[in-house]
Amino acid sequence: MVRAALLTAVGAPLELTEIELPEPGPGRVRVKLAAAGVCHSDLSLATGILRAPVPVVLGHEGAGTVTAVGEGVTGYRVGDQVVLNWAPACGGCHLCGLGEPWLCERAADGYLEPYGTLADGTAVHPGLGVAAFAEETVVPERALLPLPAGIPLTSAALLGCAVLTGYGAVHHAAGVRAGESVLVVGLGGVGLAVLQAARIAGAGQIIAVDVSPEKEELARRHGATDFVVADDQVARTVRKLTDGHGADHAIECVGRGSTIRTAWSSTRRGGRTTVVGIGGKDDQVSFSALELFHFARTLTACVYGNSDPAKDLPVLAEHVRAGRLDLEALVSDRITLEEIPAAFEQMRAGRGARSLVVF
Repeated sequence: MVRAALLTAVGAPLELTEIELPEPGPGRVRVKLAAAGVCHSDLSLATGILRAPVPVVLGHEGAGTVTAVGEGVTGYRVGDQVVLNWAPACGGCHLCGLGEPWLCERAADGYLEPYGTLADGTAVHPGLGVAAFAEETVVPERALLPLPAGIPLTSAALLGCAVLTGYGAVHHAAGVRAGESVLVVGLGGVGLAVLQAARIAGAGQIIAVDVSPEKEELARRHGATDFVVADDQVARTVRKLTDGHGADHAIECVGRGSTIRTAWSSTRRGGRTTVVGIGGKDDQVSFSALELFHFARTLTACVYGNSDPAKDLPVLAEHVRAGRLDLEALVSDRITLEEIPAAFEQMRAGRGARSLVVF
């Protein structure tokens, strides 16, 4: 039996309980978690903005050590340190064949299948196929990434979502070039990773926007050259900061119609607005036909940083080892499983950066 934070129904509080995990079957691997990040997507699953079968163990950003492997597993051995991958590409579907593994048609295959049971035999599902809010988990071999040498196992958990997403949003989805200006809307874990990635890309001006004025010092430490407290004048303020033009790139990390609209309106003519945040299906964003023509902006979405984790993880590790990427700076709180509900409330209030469950 392993301890886990269980969601029994949408909107219900998480319950700390014990679940039974089977020995890993063919092609599956058991992992003892060292740490798991608390991501806004976990909150979205808990509140029903994103859907998951229940009961479910949430958590999709984690790292740990392999403790057992099933038949046919060839890439990992007991004792290997790994990062969990919540969107494992199959490599054989149409979109993988187009070189877009972040959109793999089979990445969610493991989301709906139970992976453990409660004491009474009730089936338990793995959140986003990973179930990192537990002492241990069992996942398919392809849902793992080998941890590169020289990266601390605990902070490596952040590589599994926040950092891959933030770095990829800048370098893959937006394609930020040296000297360009970048606006980052929303400074949670992903937004802070975007700030660091923009600095690594050589952005000339990096403008951070958040509802919390207390985040200004944090934003500047991560690479922001300017900080703006979110209000209904953000677009006008950004234009003033950019000689009347607007930002070359606006990267939205909140996932609300209003903040997507703010990012769009803050982008210069011919610039690019990249949406990273995950919003609700009923939250609408509208544009007039004339403004689409007049501003000639590009509006694009970004899924998992448009990353190929197997290729990008070694690149991120090199940035960490060289001191260009600071994983520890992304962590605002180190918590226990029992404290995840408090971390959810902190996210709702727009406080802190990334809470990290340390086992």
